[in-house]
Amino acid sequence: MQTTYYDEDDILVMRFSDKPITREVSQDWNTHFSYAADDTVVEVVVLDAAAIGALPLEVLHGQAA
Repeated sequence: MQTTYYDEDDILVMRFSDKPITREVSQDWNTHFSYAADDTVVEVVVLDAAAIGALPLEVLHGQAA
């Protein structure tokens, strides 16, 4: 997974796969999902990410039991 944040535009992009995008769906005005031909999620884009509280991301480190 690759996560990129564009601070000047307040856009968060989470890329899950290198598959080509064949379909895009808007969940609402600021959350957009991109899908591959096999219906797996390739990318999620969040507009106004910091403004809606999606950032800063909290990173927790732990060990599996």
